[in-house]
Amino acid sequence: MNRHCGGKIRLCEARTELAVAAASFVAEVIAGAVNARGFCSLVLAGGNTPREVYSLLAAPPFRETIPWQDVEVFFGDERCVPPDDPQSNYRMAFQTLLSKVPVRAVHRMEGEAVPQTAALRYGEILEGVFGKGVPRFDLILLGMGADGHTASLFPGTDVLKENRNPVAAVWVPKLGSWRITLTLPVINNARTVAVLVSGNDKADALNRVWNASEPDPQLPVTLVCPVAGELHWFVDGDAARYLRSEGRKDKS
Repeated sequence: MNRHCGGKIRLCEARTELAVAAASFVAEVIAGAVNARGFCSLVLAGGNTPREVYSLLAAPPFRETIPWQDVEVFFGDERCVPPDDPQSNYRMAFQTLLSKVPVRAVHRMEGEAVPQTAALRYGEILEGVFGKGVPRFDLILLGMGADGHTASLFPGTDVLKENRNPVAAVWVPKLGSWRITLTLPVINNARTVAVLVSGNDKADALNRVWNASEPDPQLPVTLVCPVAGELHWFVDGDAARYLRSEGRKDKS
């Protein structure tokens, strides 16, 4: 979507329409991966927009038609809290989706552990599943914050330069807390990345992302540019109000 990287954008009128479109897309990618490789590696995001998508995926018709038994679930980032904490990405995903569908495996980030230890352990999990080298996920779901962050890749953080480790612990000064996150080399090695963006508070950042002519560390989502994969954006009308005013719809 941003000019330097491209990507396909699906502009939806309302958040509910976005959730339906994104859920259908997830189902399509899972089916394609399973047909091609007998397995799908799916990375979940936290936040309110993905929550609605997960609720749809856990209900008919998706619950019955997706080959969940061939899906392994991972996480793009996690807050450093226990898995039963209301702020936990895992807890949200478990309540809305993972407790309701028979996935092959769920690999959660240990938010309750020492952040650096949790990052190291998750890297070991990825190596156990994918082998050595940069993991290649079938589908990574991401959100975008009003400051342009995605996963736990925030403006001004050193993790944006991380190119050796697949998972990192990051201190986020504006939040006063630690996070655990997949790093950019892993995200950009995915076969498919889908960014879900909704809400008026995202409109300014999304407009800046659209107009970015090159990767901008102050807008970390502009650093997401799959090297050998596809980038898709699902955006609702509130988030896209500046794009809509310029007549930009269904751009690729």
